[in-house]
This record gives sequence, structure tokens and C-alpha cells, in this order.
Amino acid sequence: MNSAAGLPAIEAIVIGASAGGVEALLNLLGPLREGFALPIIVVLHLPDERRSQLAEVFSRRVAMPVYEASDKTPVEAGTLYFAAPGYHLSVEHDRSFSLSLEPRVHHSRPAIDYLFESAADVYGDALAAVLLTGANHDGARGLAQVKQHGGLTIVQDPQEAQVATMPRAALNLHQPDHILPLGGIGRLLVELERIAC
Repeated sequence: MNSAAGLPAIEAIVIGASAGGVEALLNLLGPLREGFALPIIVVLHLPDERRSQLAEVFSRRVAMPVYEASDKTPVEAGTLYFAAPGYHLSVEHDRSFSLSLEPRVHHSRPAIDYLFESAADVYGDALAAVLLTGANHDGARGLAQVKQHGGLTIVQDPQEAQVATMPRAALNLHQPDHILPLGGIGRLLVELERIAC
């Protein structure tokens, strides 16, 4: 399989999802092998009042170490991070996390745009951004920003997404590098990781 040709060397993966996202993420990240070497940073919209159980749920189902991202901690390779509920998550130029209480974006905090735009600034063309199922327009602008910085953009096929609003909003704004079902996105992530190592 020669799909590696023409794929960039990626240093980090950011993923955004909303409605239907837990299931989509489990399907996407569950099959990744132990020792997957790239950091994966996820913003998933959740109701504010809940303390997030995401790290616990995913650490049982994913072969990578899983953490809720905390302020000032460095982004480590081979680790899966979730944005904490109620805070915007961004990546600083020293490749550490920053949590902030800036106003909501698309009624959301954490907002996908926030993570994607900051990561695009830091990683440039070494970033892969994935936008999955969701019921609002968050992430579309951030994805376009990743593309402008030369990063790789991937959108879940709206036909397959549990809620197609978010992928469609992204497609209305720009043409991503890949529009794929979850299985295809999973294979692409494996491919990107192989090239990076």
C-alpha cells in the first residue's frame, strides 16, 4: 500500500467532536496499537455541569495513556488528551497546554476552533486535524486555519456521521485533504504515525 507517498510528517493530531462523538472516538481510537507514538488532543463538547469521565472511559478502551489536559503541562508523545469541561484548551508555543475561561465560541467552552487554531499556530504543517460528528458549526473555522498553516485536514464523511451538521459546516468552508468514514480515518492515523516514527 503506497498511500504513504505524499503524506506529511505529522507531530500531533487534534480531533474535534460533538453530538455522537464519544461513540465515534471509541471506534476511531480503540483500534490504535499500543505504543502509538503521536500525541492526540481532543475537544469533545459535553454538558458543563458534569465532571468529565472521558479520561476514565477511554483509558479502559484505548492502548495509550489518557489524561485530561491540565494547565502548563507539556504535550507528551504517544498520549491521548481530553479538554477539561468548562475551559478552552490551547497549545502554547513551548508545546504545553493552556486552559482559559475566555468567552464561549459557538456556545461552547471548550471550543474546537480554539484548540485547532492554537495548534495550527504551533505545529504548522506538522499538524493533522480531524473533525467528526456534531450538531453545531464549531471546528469549521479552526480546520480552515489548520489548512492555511499547511496542516493536514480530515473530515468525517457526513453520510456516516451520527450528526452531519459539523462535518457539513467544515465542508462548506473549505475542501479538506480527506473526507473519510471512521475506518478510513483510523487507517490514515496509523499511516501518519508510521511515517512520523
